[in-house]
Amino acid sequence: MKLNWQFIIDSLPLYWEAAKTTLKLGFWGILISLIIGFICSIILYFKVKGLKTIVNIYIELSRNTPLLIQLFFLYFGLTKLGITLSENACAIIGLSFLGGSYMTEAFRSGLEAVSRSQIESGLSIGLSKAQLVRYVILPLAFSVSIPSIGANCIFLLKETSIVGAIAIVDLMNVTKDLIGMYYKTFESLLMLVAAYLIMILPLSIFLTWLERRMRYAEFGN
Repeated sequence: MKLNWQFIIDSLPLYWEAAKTTLKLGFWGILISLIIGFICSIILYFKVKGLKTIVNIYIELSRNTPLLIQLFFLYFGLTKLGITLSENACAIIGLSFLGGSYMTEAFRSGLEAVSRSQIESGLSIGLSKAQLVRYVILPLAFSVSIPSIGANCIFLLKETSIVGAIAIVDLMNVTKDLIGMYYKTFESLLMLVAAYLIMILPLSIFLTWLERRMRYAEFGN
């Protein structure tokens, strides 16, 4: 099969704009989900009464409903309640809502990996509870959580391919439009794969490097 290079060159500006939209949505979705995950994991770790039940309900609701359904609810369902959100706002909220539950489990696994002996060692040298959390629990928990957090970041960036369902001009939407108008299926899909590879591969390499650095720091190397 001969590639239509002229079509690919002519379509690059469309993919560039769509890629910027995808990266913007992915960045905010990941950032907010990290904040949500950290707060919720602290609530679960310290078993905050009342809030713990709410967090558990949120995790089950988020992880057991598809992102597409969540986006439809935000974009179409909320209008019935008189709440109208922009397409980008719905996408960021949806990604954050889904990602926050996964980040919560990632952070919680790290917190629970901190051994009792390490906590007791911190208390024995006179650290307060706040100092113990800041200098012992959180650094150790973060180093353990890095692989899961990294996998969740990549997962959320790939999940941005769904947001085109609510009329956002993302990479997937541009690809479908080009296929529908010009029937250049192979070229369009090739550019779609290349675009996601260019975005995700550097992130994957960075997260692998960060994981190794954190592991070395943990063991004092």
